[in-house]
Amino acid sequence: MTDSVIAIHREYNKAATNRNKQMKPFLKWAGSKYRIMDRILDTLPKGNRLIEPFAGSGAVFLNTNFEEYLIADTNADLINLFKQIQSHGDDFIDYASSLFSPENNTESAFYELRNEFNECVEPIRKSSLFIYLNRHCFNGLCRYNSKGKFNVPFGRYKQPTFPTEAIRNFQKKSKRAIFEIADFKATMDKADDGSIIYCDPPYVPLTATASFSAYTQLGFSMADQQALADHAKKLTARGIPVVISNHNTEFTRSLYSEAKITSFDVQRFISSNANNRNKAAELVIPPEISCD
Repeated sequence: MTDSVIAIHREYNKAATNRNKQMKPFLKWAGSKYRIMDRILDTLPKGNRLIEPFAGSGAVFLNTNFEEYLIADTNADLINLFKQIQSHGDDFIDYASSLFSPENNTESAFYELRNEFNECVEPIRKSSLFIYLNRHCFNGLCRYNSKGKFNVPFGRYKQPTFPTEAIRNFQKKSKRAIFEIADFKATMDKADDGSIIYCDPPYVPLTATASFSAYTQLGFSMADQQALADHAKKLTARGIPVVISNHNTEFTRSLYSEAKITSFDVQRFISSNANNRNKAAELVIPPEISCD
C-alpha cells in the first residue's frame, strides 16, 4: 500500500479545524503535523489532559484545546527551549532575535555559532542558539551525532526571519502546560483518568537510507518502536486512549495489526529540491488497539 493511513474516531476535538485559525509552530520540524492537523484532530477523543511523549514542534499542543498538557521529550535542548519561552516570554524574544542579523547569516558565522551551541551550558543562550540553528540550518533539521553534537550543515537561506508572533502564541498556550525531559515510557505512565496520549515518535524509515530518527544522541531504534507499541497496548487495556503516528510500512502495520485504519495522502516537505517532495506513506493508529 502506498497511501498514508489514518483511523477515524467517533469523537472529535473541535479546536482549530480551520487552517486560518491554526497556530503555526515557531520551529521548522521534520514530520510536523501542522499541515495535517484536521486529520490528527479527527482521531483525538475528548479528555481533560493531552500527554505528548514526543514534543516535536508542538503543532498538536498548539492546535488542540485541552485543559492541561504534559509535553515531554528526550531532547533536552528542545524542552529547555520551551521552558525558556514559558518563563521569560518577550524578554527571551528580545534576546534570541538579536542573533538574526545579516552578519550571522553567513557560512562562517553559522559554524562558529553551531560550535558555541555544542559547548554552551547557559540555558537562555543555548535556547537562543537552538532557534538560530533551526532557522539557519539545512531544511530546519534537528540532528545530533553519536557524541551528542548538533551537526546539521548551513542552509544558505536568503534572509531567515525570527518567528516573533509564533513564539508569543506558544508562550500564551504554555500557561496550561508542563514540559519535561523524559522518555516515552515514563511520560505515558503518568496518564490517569481523563488523559489522552498522542505519540509522534521518530518514524520508521521508508528505506534503509532514509532515516531522520537521530533527534537525540540515542536515536530511536526498531526495538524502541516495538516497545512503544507494546506500551500503548497496555495503556489502552487500562482505558487510556493512545493515538500514534508513523510511516505506513510493513513493519509498522504489523505492530498495530489490530487497529482499524483508513488512508489519506501526505505531502513530503523535507527535501530541499521541490521536485523531490513526493507524497509519503504515513499512518495514524487510533485509540482502539486491542491488547489480545
